[in-house]
Amino acid sequence: MSEYGGIAMGNVLPIPGPEWCDDGGAGAISDAGGLHLHQLRLHAEYGGVVRFQLPGAGVAVSVSDPLVLEQTARIDERPASLFAFLEPLCEAGNLQVIGAEEHGPWRRVLLEVFAGRPSHERHFGEFVSLVEEVAERWGGAGGDAVLLQKDLTALSLRMICAYALGGVGVGSEVVQAEDVVDAFEVVLSGDDGTEQQTSLDYLRSTVDRVIAAREESDRGADRSDLIGALLAAGTTPARIRDTVMVTMLAAHHTTGVAVSWTLHLLGRHPEVAERVAAELDRVLGERSAPDYGDLRELTYLEMVLKESMRLYPPGPYGAREATEDMVLDGADGTYEIPAGTTVFYPFWAVHMNPDHWPEPAKFVPERFTPEAVAQRSRFAYVPFGLGPRSCEGAGLAMVEAQLTLAVLLKRFRFRPVAGHEVTPVERFVLWAADDIPMVVTPRAVGD
Repeated sequence: MSEYGGIAMGNVLPIPGPEWCDDGGAGAISDAGGLHLHQLRLHAEYGGVVRFQLPGAGVAVSVSDPLVLEQTARIDERPASLFAFLEPLCEAGNLQVIGAEEHGPWRRVLLEVFAGRPSHERHFGEFVSLVEEVAERWGGAGGDAVLLQKDLTALSLRMICAYALGGVGVGSEVVQAEDVVDAFEVVLSGDDGTEQQTSLDYLRSTVDRVIAAREESDRGADRSDLIGALLAAGTTPARIRDTVMVTMLAAHHTTGVAVSWTLHLLGRHPEVAERVAAELDRVLGERSAPDYGDLRELTYLEMVLKESMRLYPPGPYGAREATEDMVLDGADGTYEIPAGTTVFYPFWAVHMNPDHWPEPAKFVPERFTPEAVAQRSRFAYVPFGLGPRSCEGAGLAMVEAQLTLAVLLKRFRFRPVAGHEVTPVERFVLWAADDIPMVVTPRAVGD
């Protein structure tokens, strides 16, 4: 076997990619304007499977071909180095990279609570109240612009706390939204070790107080919320704390930015926004918010949300570590990937793959009609990841996002702020630099 770019190859095609650089690939990513743009360029030039230098992982194989993604979907390991930034939140082992034997049972507990319709319904009324609080505040903005990301990530944090913490939610004496958001930002920034530790201590003590309050409540081990389910499963206190912290981090960022990007797109496509408003008027009538059962009737709203997450996936990347030698058959050829290789999933590049998404940069919600979906590989759209490491909270996130959009679009029209350029930047999630300011104006039924 020969060596090609650090990857051992057999009698199949070598994986194409750029020349190796002494800086580990950091310069190429910087020159491209970020990892996402670098990935788009690589796949445009070299095809659906590309080997490249990924800082923190050495050599990696990036896959934007949905047919190849499907062949890797069963891998249940992640490269530890790429998820080491989450270790400060985890005292009982990094939850994102724990081994498959431990990960499987823990994931089943999470799915039990996050994916259960009865659990969603139980918390739905509280979610409605939280969204309506934001709508009331925006309604009093008096024509001033609102900052979508700032307000909607705080709203998402309130929602996930209500769901995960069993009623000891944000805004109580135990949990203050702004303090929690600020603490997460400090912990993940890595700029000041002393400040990081102080913020981490605050987060841990806050969650500990919530767990203690939850244990002392009269509901016992109610499995309809995250802490109750973990208590009922006999999970250790340290693992419960870690799970709650990672869940709060992931959920309050991803759902908030998904709704923000959707409103951004609707503000630039008023004809689509009017169709959404007409659907809301037809399904809800004079009501200002949907019931849980109404969500399934809001089919066009769901298509709009999905198309928004295609263009702006909240979590733009994923990664796995091959646990055995693999042979992958793609549209461009057959390749070998040896055990231990980092397999990189550039979800944004997958969603912009022109072989599966004609005119991929266009905003076309009709891509998600049942007929259109049936004609595509199911791995052409992966906003929540894939396989046994996909997001356990995907179902809950969709409920939260659809509800939030329904309430806000029933009440308001959204107009971009003139002169403000919205620029995506790559952080823990796909963020907008300088937020997404928009002007909201009231609308009435049929208006």
